[in-house]
Amino acid sequence: MPLLKKIINDPNACAAELLEGLVEAYNGAARLEGRGSIVMNNLPAGKVGLLVGGGSGHEPIYHGLVGRNLADGAACGDIFAAPPPDIVLEGAQAVNQGNGVLFLYGNYAGDVLNFDLGAEFARDMGIEVETVLIWDDVPSAPPDKKHNRRGIAGLVPIVKLAGAASTKAANLGELVRITTKARDNTRSVGVSSAPGSIPATGKPTFELPDDVIGLGMGIHGEKGVALIPHQTADELAPKLLDIIFGDDLEFKSGDEVVLLVNSLGSTTMMELLIVLRKVKALLNERGIKVHDTLVGPYVTCQEMAGMSISLTKLDAELKELWDMPCSSVCYTKM
Repeated sequence: MPLLKKIINDPNACAAELLEGLVEAYNGAARLEGRGSIVMNNLPAGKVGLLVGGGSGHEPIYHGLVGRNLADGAACGDIFAAPPPDIVLEGAQAVNQGNGVLFLYGNYAGDVLNFDLGAEFARDMGIEVETVLIWDDVPSAPPDKKHNRRGIAGLVPIVKLAGAASTKAANLGELVRITTKARDNTRSVGVSSAPGSIPATGKPTFELPDDVIGLGMGIHGEKGVALIPHQTADELAPKLLDIIFGDDLEFKSGDEVVLLVNSLGSTTMMELLIVLRKVKALLNERGIKVHDTLVGPYVTCQEMAGMSISLTKLDAELKELWDMPCSSVCYTKM
């Protein structure tokens, strides 16, 4: 199996060096805090803090969602690895403005363990902390066990809504309520068509025969929970939407949604746009209005090929929060 070429220095220094570069990309709006947290400068006193985070290697998320009306900071781990508790604590201390801090991250065992430890340390220091886990990946567990689902690309609209809410929330409890609603109103499904790699090894994370794709892929190099025949965009799009519509969140005529069509890294914009045109036609047939559309590589897995579809159902409260301007390296809305 050939090694995949990357333009890097020491493979074991990738996470640290990409964070240094990310701080430069923020042009002075953010700083590196401690060993591995990136934090916005000049946070207003009394603001409810929002800390996101997870492994590096998924750029532009998670740490690229730190910004105006988005996350206040991100605790960053090594490539595809959860941030250790001390980095979580450093991030919590940095974003704490005296009104509590919400931890918001994907539902993966390592992240849950380390963020929970970081929360305990923060509480011991007098910081009020609550957690909302992101579990939007429909194929990864049935509806009655959705707390076991993984967090994938739906984290982008969820963090956007939580970030907007954090600027208005009077207290941590209010931010938890709104963020939980955003999470519960978001569903995603995706497929993989070629593997990514881990810089330390330079080797693909899985193999797929040419005639199949992985259904329900993960963002850490998992090829999927099942293999299905490779098929055209117009054949695949309705099958993926049917998985979302078959879940326990009702989508009906007259609903408004945010639609995200995400690339895992090497799937091209051409492919995403071909899928997008079919997805929007299918939503129109159901009478579901797309309030806003995101398309591109937001949640990636190095050079992994594949894509995912996410729908976030809006109510009046969430729609107002979605329409708030925001800016970051990952996502900007004017």
